[in-house]
Amino acid sequence: MHIEIGILSQDKIAYASAAASALLGAHAMGLLKSPTAWLRTALAAFFFSLLMQAWHLPVGPSELHLVGAMPIYLLFGFIPTLFGFGLGLLVQALVFEPQDLAHLAINFLSLAVPLVATHHALGRRMQRISVANVLKLDAMYYAGVTLMVGFWLSISSDAAPVADWALFAASYASLVAVEPLLTIGLLVAATRVRGSRWLAACVDERALQRVAARSTAPAAPAA
Repeated sequence: MHIEIGILSQDKIAYASAAASALLGAHAMGLLKSPTAWLRTALAAFFFSLLMQAWHLPVGPSELHLVGAMPIYLLFGFIPTLFGFGLGLLVQALVFEPQDLAHLAINFLSLAVPLVATHHALGRRMQRISVANVLKLDAMYYAGVTLMVGFWLSISSDAAPVADWALFAASYASLVAVEPLLTIGLLVAATRVRGSRWLAACVDERALQRVAARSTAPAAPAA
């Protein structure tokens, strides 16, 4: 989801920076009023950065990354994940790829806009977490990321935006297939150690309740 440096003009980068600032500003109170959200934001940024560095591959004018968006979102919550993306990208740029600072807002919006859409359309309405629901979340989120990459390419100076976007989308499909397994595994592991004070501060308890709701739901009556 990283966009190659140099293919977007300075005015488009400036507009993206304003949009990213407005998005974070609109959700700032949700972060400031909850000290546990600060801790979860730091944890979200750490795990996001860890996964980003664990696997990445250049594909045309963009780059594939193992983002881990849905396990981070379901474990830490919407606001910590939103700000964790921003903090994680900033740390990544400062420590590993200083040139990415120029596209910090671009790369943030590529992750944040699909997150906001997925949260409001599906995530906050979800009563329980199941394999089917995780697949829905992943499908909507990564379709959004792919569309955001296509949007940036469509307004860039890339010589073949449609072909390059199609290559990115096709490459991303195989990577996205892995994430639902990671999500389910981490959520099940978290429910096994629920009840401890440190976990209550680190993990969004609503996510654990949704997993528990699935595991304790009454069985369907026999036919």
